[in-house]
Parts: sequence; C-alpha cells; structure tokens
Amino acid sequence: MTATKERPSGGSASVQNPHFLLRRIHSLVGLVPVGAFLLFHLWENSQSRFGQDHYNTYVVEKIQNLNYIFLLEIFLIAIPILFHAIYGLVVFWMGRSNVTHYGYFRNWMWWLQRWSGVGILLFLLMHVIGTRIVAIWSEAVRQDMFSHMRNLFSEPAFLVPYLWGLIFTTFHFCNGVWSASIVWGLATTPRAQKIMQVVMGVVFVVITALGIHGMLGFFLST
Repeated sequence: MTATKERPSGGSASVQNPHFLLRRIHSLVGLVPVGAFLLFHLWENSQSRFGQDHYNTYVVEKIQNLNYIFLLEIFLIAIPILFHAIYGLVVFWMGRSNVTHYGYFRNWMWWLQRWSGVGILLFLLMHVIGTRIVAIWSEAVRQDMFSHMRNLFSEPAFLVPYLWGLIFTTFHFCNGVWSASIVWGLATTPRAQKIMQVVMGVVFVVITALGIHGMLGFFLST
C-alpha cells in the first residue's frame, strides 16, 4: 500500500503563510500604537478650546519637553505608521473590488477602507509638512503653534483637505476595529457583529466630532 502524505489543516497552513502573520501584525499595529496615538492626538488637539496660552504651554511645549521624545516619536509613532501604511498598500494592491457586481454593505466598507487608507497617506503628508517640518525651520511656529494652526485653517486649500483627512482617518480606524473584532474572534456571530458595527458607528461620530471641535477651537478661543 502506498502511503499518502497528509495535507496540513487549513489553520496550520494559514499560520505558515507569511501574509497571514503580516496581516495579524498589521491589524495589531493599527489598533496599538497607531490607533491609540490617533485617539490621544484628537484629545490633545481638542484642548485648543482653552486658548492660545494653554495650548502652546500645556499641550505643545509639555509634549516637546518629554524625556526621549525623539525616540518615542520614531519607534512608537513613525515606524508603526509606516509599516501599517506600506503593508496596507500591499493589501490594497492585492485586493480586488467587486462592489459593481455585489453591492453589499460590507463590500462597500471594504472598498472604503482601502481607499480611505490612500487618502490618509496624502493627508499625513500634508499634515506633517504643514506642522512638524515647518516647525523645524521656523522658531516662530515652534513658539506659537496655536497661531500657526489658526492661520492654516483660515486657508480653504488647507482646511477642506484637512477636514476630509480627519473623516478618512476616523472612519478607517473605526471600520478597522470592527474588522479586527471578527479577525481576533471577539465578534463571531451575526448578532455580535451587528452590535459591534453599531458601537463603532457611534465611536466614529464621537471622535470625528472631537476632531472637528478641536479644529473649531482655534477660532472660537483667544
């Protein structure tokens, strides 16, 4: 009798697939630290409502004076964002959209998740250049980031893309958390997935409003 080689199970085959592991790492990095940084960043910018002195002193200056801030920004923010973005582009390139044939809600969410990621990359480029890069070369910007942001938001060419970038980012995060809840086995039943969808819909509205409130704070406070 000729022995036949047993095929590995689907689960073990998936674990051995490099893309399986990379997708899991991509998902985790999107939640922590990238997602955690997003929520923190929205919260700190919402303090613009307390005015120019508070924002420059207790938000910008306090963060700039943190010990090892340069290393923290590189290893906890820049590198995770770059990995999530680069592998996200790989997933975007490998994926195939079928919304024209199957216009289901989740298909549209899949499509929006990929394209919002591309929009976020463009937004981050504008945001980093308009804030961090400019601050490196301008002492006035470093000393008064509040006035700098107010001046930027006074320009429609900056304000409109910034608003869309905010919406892309909060949507991408909330929809990503919904997907991660299924991938990591937290919402495996249709009912649990529906509840999670509603919860993340509420979170999307709340954190988007928080971001818009932070933008308005540069105009409504003194």
